[in-house]
Amino acid sequence: MKKMTPLLLTAGMYATLAMAQTKMPARDWLIDPKGFTATATEKGKEIVLSNGLLSRSFRTTPNVICTDFRNLVSGEQLLRAVKPEARLFINGRAYQVGGAAGQHQNAYLLPAWLDNLQAGANDFTYTGHQFADIQPVLRWKANRWCSNPRQATGKAVIFAYKAQAPELQGVTVKVHYEVFDGIPLLSKWLEITNGTGQTLKLDQVVHEILATPEEESTVVGSPDKIRTPHGIYVESNYTFNNSMTASLSDQTTHWKTDSTYTSQVNYDLLTPCLLEVHPKVPVGISMAAGEHFESIRTYELLLDGYDRERNGLAKRRMYRVLAPWTTENPIFMHLVSTDPAKVKNIVDQCAATGYEGVILSFGSGLNMEDTSAANIAKFKALADYAHSKKVMLGGYSLFSSRRISDEDDVINPATGKPGGAFFGNAPCMGSKWGLSYLDKIKHFITATGFDIFENDGPYPGDVCASTTHPGHSGKEDSQWKQMQLQKGLYRFLNAKGVYINAPDWYFMDGTNKISLGYREVNFSLPRAEQLILNRQNIFDGTWEKTPSMGWGFVPLSEYHGGGAEATLEPLKDHLDTYDQLMIQYYGAGVQACYRGPRLYDTDATRQLVQQVVNWYKKYRDILNTDVMHLRRPDGRDWDGIMHISSSLPQKAMVMLYNPTTTPITREITLPLYYTGLTQSVKIREKEGAPKTYTLDRQYTAHVKVTIPASGYTWLVAE
Repeated sequence: MKKMTPLLLTAGMYATLAMAQTKMPARDWLIDPKGFTATATEKGKEIVLSNGLLSRSFRTTPNVICTDFRNLVSGEQLLRAVKPEARLFINGRAYQVGGAAGQHQNAYLLPAWLDNLQAGANDFTYTGHQFADIQPVLRWKANRWCSNPRQATGKAVIFAYKAQAPELQGVTVKVHYEVFDGIPLLSKWLEITNGTGQTLKLDQVVHEILATPEEESTVVGSPDKIRTPHGIYVESNYTFNNSMTASLSDQTTHWKTDSTYTSQVNYDLLTPCLLEVHPKVPVGISMAAGEHFESIRTYELLLDGYDRERNGLAKRRMYRVLAPWTTENPIFMHLVSTDPAKVKNIVDQCAATGYEGVILSFGSGLNMEDTSAANIAKFKALADYAHSKKVMLGGYSLFSSRRISDEDDVINPATGKPGGAFFGNAPCMGSKWGLSYLDKIKHFITATGFDIFENDGPYPGDVCASTTHPGHSGKEDSQWKQMQLQKGLYRFLNAKGVYINAPDWYFMDGTNKISLGYREVNFSLPRAEQLILNRQNIFDGTWEKTPSMGWGFVPLSEYHGGGAEATLEPLKDHLDTYDQLMIQYYGAGVQACYRGPRLYDTDATRQLVQQVVNWYKKYRDILNTDVMHLRRPDGRDWDGIMHISSSLPQKAMVMLYNPTTTPITREITLPLYYTGLTQSVKIREKEGAPKTYTLDRQYTAHVKVTIPASGYTWLVAE
């Protein structure tokens, strides 16, 4: 092997295709994403994916090598060393896909070193590539109000590989890279085809391996104590566990140490600077001859700083791009009955007040597992009636936190018996009962025409040791197989236009909404406490979720106890609280589950609900934009949030609350940078006359406002 030249590089060595495409963007993509169009370009042995916000570059000799991964907004280089493009564990052995060996200094990578690298003899090697447009993951089409009715666009490059190892002749791999328009976001996933003529055991798939620079310099310290790189946020479509957050639901992002990086500062080489993406529980499946496998999809969002609000805005933009169905946000209530007369009555109330959907709630008596002709006929008639009033109808179904039978429940690998699942006892989705459950849900919704599916306790990741369940072979493949079944249900419903509430993070596979995050028993507390707690939930739950991704809760009738002090019934006696609960949820763009027997009980109550819903629909576009966090509720002084937009006529909508018993006057600082305004802004309180404010050098306006005692006000910036 030739000796590497560490520093003696000529200017010509840097004049690569990647270097030619690293011009810094002239404007902020979070304000104006237009023009940041994805491209896939090729010159000689170099291929570059870019969109003006990020750039990822490859060479195709001596194998496919990722040579450059840059954030073009900050200029940060995210790659310090060459690693394989993927790693497969087949029949108990590890095989590298792409990549090359021979880089001796792993702290950084110089272009002059690339010609000295060599592919491994048993590695999967490059056979060709193709460019393509990004294809939609789901067959979704917007059929109700949403803020983004379009699927993501961009460019892809697909690298093809064949096995060199004699025992794997006939196995082929395709690795997909996709870069999206208008956002510093890249996706990676792979396909495997077993062309060997015999069954293979696919133990594990590591489809991303990225050697990144370290985040901090520590001489000592364990990996769990040292910070991981802040410049890249990773999320996949393999998340679950009921946490209601992406980071705690993540099952695939692993920051590891790199023993080949011997020049790192950490004396024991324990810096977590190697990103590997793979399921925490190995795939563990058998691939029959001719069988095709698709990995999970990983999304890599490049962040350009440490600011929590900016990084939250970037993540929320990612969801709007990747999962536009999450921008659907219908107005719905939860009915606690399936009595046809009561269902029709609430449909009439929805039509009268502007509500758009009814969910037959937990405790209502709905059983979607009953596919008898009589049950189907009953609920089809109710759905038809709702549709005649232009109201959607849907219902609640519980899957996981229940016991079915010893035969169908999850078998604990430690005991060989039921029990010990995430919810204690729970059915296995791959059991005979679980497969039947999926079929019954699909049949019920298709036959009745239901528009909404609320799935409580979906598959939470339970590993099942049963060897008799038809949906999986045993413990090793049980998580992967059950996960595919759950994804299959949501993708099926998404393609049918069914709106899906689910308390796990299945957004990338078709669900629309998850819990905002709340403690259920808090809804048995006195109403005054609920007001502040709900606003805290809204404030805390919208840093990474868009308003339309989360639901809240309003107990119209008693829920978890609490008696008369906790509920709104009779509604006519608590109009002030009803009004403020609606305003703070609708004013945040967050739909709450208004759970009870009715939306109004008197004409005055009906007029109040109509008034708030009409107000929400008037400002619906701006109220569904992202939230800027002004001041967290603490019960002592004002609190508030602000919606911002650079494209709507309304540039901001500010919701301000006063929890104290006396009016307060405050000067509120409004950060308007992300509206795109630079000099001045017109701001009005409610429907009053606008006043012009000059923006300071931080693009902020300072507005003096009086908020009524135990009340609220709102501002519109134009």
